[in-house]
Amino acid sequence: MIEPVEYNLRELKQRTKKNPNITIEEIAISDKDETVPFYCVKRSSMERLKKHWSSGIGSFNKHHLLNHRNKNFNILHEDIETFNVKCLSFSSLIKKYSITSIGKLLIDVEGAENKIMNSINFKEISIENIIFEKKHFDGPFKTGPKLEKIKSILIENNYKLSELDKENILARKAK
Repeated sequence: MIEPVEYNLRELKQRTKKNPNITIEEIAISDKDETVPFYCVKRSSMERLKKHWSSGIGSFNKHHLLNHRNKNFNILHEDIETFNVKCLSFSSLIKKYSITSIGKLLIDVEGAENKIMNSINFKEISIENIIFEKKHFDGPFKTGPKLEKIKSILIENNYKLSELDKENILARKAK
């Protein structure tokens, strides 16, 4: 599991402590190995914002968080924490753990899906099922040519696509 936000990381570790088969990395996944600024909702702002999902909208793009603002979610610049996060590419991550196949890959990375999915070498690893969030593929709350390109890449790599709901797509490797 990957989680760059410290308060989410603590909760994940607590929830998974009885399962020794789960490894949690305090990093982010990107298209290259680097350290970059990362933005998340401050823990102290979550009660005022009154949305349970606000802990999950961390992003490499500060405006991604601010673009969630609406009449029921009044996020402000002062509600956002910035810190530097170590990033690994998908390829570096699978090499680090000697992973050659994945049964289910879930990608919900608040707008970085395009970067990550374009960096996957489908000849290097066998992934049976990929579930990914589509709603921010071409920018906050936008879908378009970037999403269409990744769909084409998946189809070219023998995946069948189906929409799970208005936000997510399942790519299942054809047998």
